[in-house]
Amino acid sequence: VMNDIITTMFNKKFMEELFKPQELYSKKALRTVYDRLAHASIMRLNQASMDKLYDLMTMAFKYQVLLCPRPKDILLVTFNHLDAIKDFVRDSPGILNQVDETFRQLIETYSSLSAGEFQLIRQTLLLFFQDMHIRVSIFLKDKVQNSNGRFVLPISGPVPWGTEVPGLIRMFNRNGEEVKRTEFTTDGNYVTPQREGSFDLYGDRVLKLGTNMYSVSRPVETHMSGSSKNLASHAKENTAPNPLAKEELNFLARLLGGLDIKKPGGRETGFRLNLFRTDEEEEHAALTRPEELSYKVINIEAMQ
Repeated sequence: VMNDIITTMFNKKFMEELFKPQELYSKKALRTVYDRLAHASIMRLNQASMDKLYDLMTMAFKYQVLLCPRPKDILLVTFNHLDAIKDFVRDSPGILNQVDETFRQLIETYSSLSAGEFQLIRQTLLLFFQDMHIRVSIFLKDKVQNSNGRFVLPISGPVPWGTEVPGLIRMFNRNGEEVKRTEFTTDGNYVTPQREGSFDLYGDRVLKLGTNMYSVSRPVETHMSGSSKNLASHAKENTAPNPLAKEELNFLARLLGGLDIKKPGGRETGFRLNLFRTDEEEEHAALTRPEELSYKVINIEAMQ
């Protein structure tokens, strides 16, 4: 399933279209791309489950963009995404080469941009997500999201690379000479970052935004207001999933691939994935689905 989805996602023609200079996708167009990618394999999601998955993915990315220490770190978040995808297909050289080619295009296109250009990209993305305040259970549990769906901004932790820990004001004269220093205390517990993340094809990204948020033990990038404890310094990183999980999923895919399960209409084979606990909950979600989420189908030509 993952190989089929990743192959479609990193199709050469599709990537060429994405890298063309253009306006940001509309919400309807983005949702259509999500739908097509989710259904690029034998897996099938019903409308209510797709709504739930889309909400989770968009809010997770909004969280990552909002908490980037520097605008340029959006690129490190993207590299974390691609590093994780490469782990899924490390045993498939052809697909891995597709991902690496996209990696090289990202480096070539964006690594030379100025801080101002990255800030424009970041602000454009945040404008896209500004009216989306969907509550996500994992964010609520980690106290990085309030009950109204808004994220909590950090007041502790590493400062952006290339900046100093707040607490000192320098005053200069007209000749640019420092003439006075004033120190002040801050409510946060800020620290200097150890090093900058790697912007190369391979390397330590340092930044944890964009890594697996469902790992057993993970650093929390945000701290509640008034907290004097830096949780990130005490959390042990463990983003490696269960080594048996991939084999179990592959075995499940082989089993399902050999089945002939008819949909109610009898037109299509596949299996049905439901993200709800019961059929009644799914039906209720479908009935309460806002009308503005409806969209027209956009045909995207992507040949394997």
